[in-house]
Amino acid sequence: MSAIATFNALPAGRLEEDLLACLAAPAWAAEVAAKRPYRDRADVLAAAGAAADALAWADVLRGLSAHPRIGERAAGDSQEASWSRTEQSAAAQSADDATKAALITANREYEDRFGHVFLIFASGRSQAEILAAARERLSNDETTERAVVTGELRKIALLRLERVLDAL
Repeated sequence: MSAIATFNALPAGRLEEDLLACLAAPAWAAEVAAKRPYRDRADVLAAAGAAADALAWADVLRGLSAHPRIGERAAGDSQEASWSRTEQSAAAQSADDATKAALITANREYEDRFGHVFLIFASGRSQAEILAAARERLSNDETTERAVVTGELRKIALLRLERVLDAL
């Protein structure tokens, strides 16, 4: 059985668990699940991307609540925590003490300014690159930053959904 056929046939509870590990926003998980059956991988990813783009800000904040601060190790043994550690691992290894300290400061400034954790698609980025992005995004207005955050959350969710599909 193909991964898509398996995905389409997953019991609702298992599918919800897998989807919420990708993006901890029940509205997103419900939307992706409701559109089954999917024809192929591209169809799943397109629907998931559209559902992420359509999230209300309250749902985005719910999704953000499951993400640790960038540079901090995700706690727990959930699939989501494991993925978070993997996504940030290369960046964590690439930072010197000064960059790590500056990122802590940037995280705090960002949270003070916007009221939520700084979120970035960290896979493949160094902490210096992440720090530069955090500093740049501090100059965004609220509307611009919400759009950026939604886009970053979308990218993370789709990467994780690809991992779910690869594991089926």
